[in-house]
Amino acid sequence: MDKHELAAFLRNRRDRLQPEDVGLTSGPRRRTAGLRREEVAVLAHISTEYYVRLEQGRAPRPSAEVLAGIVGALRLTDAEADHVHLLAGTPLNHTGWHRRDVRPSVLALLERLPQTAGFVMSAAFEVLAWNDLAVALMEDFAARDPEARNLARRAFLTDSPEEGPLYGISDVTEFRQNVVRELRSAVARYPSDPAMTNLIDDLRDGSAEFARLWERNDVQPARMLTKTFRHPIVREITLNCDELHIDDGDQHLVLYSAAKGSPAAESLAFLDALGTESLNSRRR
Repeated sequence: MDKHELAAFLRNRRDRLQPEDVGLTSGPRRRTAGLRREEVAVLAHISTEYYVRLEQGRAPRPSAEVLAGIVGALRLTDAEADHVHLLAGTPLNHTGWHRRDVRPSVLALLERLPQTAGFVMSAAFEVLAWNDLAVALMEDFAARDPEARNLARRAFLTDSPEEGPLYGISDVTEFRQNVVRELRSAVARYPSDPAMTNLIDDLRDGSAEFARLWERNDVQPARMLTKTFRHPIVREITLNCDELHIDDGDQHLVLYSAAKGSPAAESLAFLDALGTESLNSRRR
């Protein structure tokens, strides 16, 4: 274990992060750039005292689980995570936390997509980022807390008539099967991630259908080429569905589009022209 190099690396990466990068607010009394040590400790689920000692080069060798928490808290890339394990003299553990931060270039791409509804989804099916047309087609994700933006929870744990069955999609059964298959693979990649394991526990306890599908041990998701929505304004609309994997974040960019000149394209253009505020008022 190279205590001094590990300490320097952790300090450097902590200084590079802003509170907003990890979902925190800066507050009026923050005098230095970067996260505070106690904030990293909370995000990593370790004691502040131990993390301070790590940055001072005085702590004993951290376990793989502790490093996984720190890697997630500091939003390290795979290469940076490997380097941290090397400095700590701890066996590499690629099964830490799934990532929730979205690359700025992907966020910019979402905003530039012409007449295409798009959103970014984590390995745990949480919607992380979206564009205005995705709001018009599906819902106002910003109005919900992160747990309520989880499509796996929406698929299996939402029963109220007001919520509706997954935005009126026609292939709810196939979607649920794919959710289970992909979560089966995801939990194998992140067995120590409490967000992932708690999600699985909640779904198994709250949905008999999820529990039944989970016991089948299927892991190969089916490809979905189109998706049909029953929308409250434009009625039924069938769209092309493209799902692109973002390797460095283990996330998916989901895109809904339509062939130029088709009725579906005209419906998307109509939703785009209405704007999200007008749509929300009409839905109410």
